[in-house]
Amino acid sequence: MDKLLTPPKFLQQTIAATLAILAVAIAAWAGLHLYRLSDPYIRTVLAIEGDAQRGYEIFQINCAGCHGSQADGNVGPSLHNVPKRKSEIGLIHQVISGKTPPMPKFQPNAQEMADLLRYLENL
Repeated sequence: MDKLLTPPKFLQQTIAATLAILAVAIAAWAGLHLYRLSDPYIRTVLAIEGDAQRGYEIFQINCAGCHGSQADGNVGPSLHNVPKRKSEIGLIHQVISGKTPPMPKFQPNAQEMADLLRYLENL
């Protein structure tokens, strides 16, 4: 009867391994998030109050060609509700990294990036 109440050793090992993998994944995500927060550029951008109107102007000059003048997608995807899909840090990294072809690397100054973030939040 005791054998029926205790899970098989394989199940225990599988659960332990799954929990260990989950813990490592969470630690890696947290480490990446903290690493990005340690970037002086990102910290500066996040500390600045952006202006949505200036962000719109920056968007029209640098982004509308691919994302559409209303940010509803063209060559690049629609950016409506993008803050619900990506964090501010993720958006900053996306814009400045150029690691998502065909999106080019864009290096706005901190105020311009804060303005662009504010515009994207209002889509």
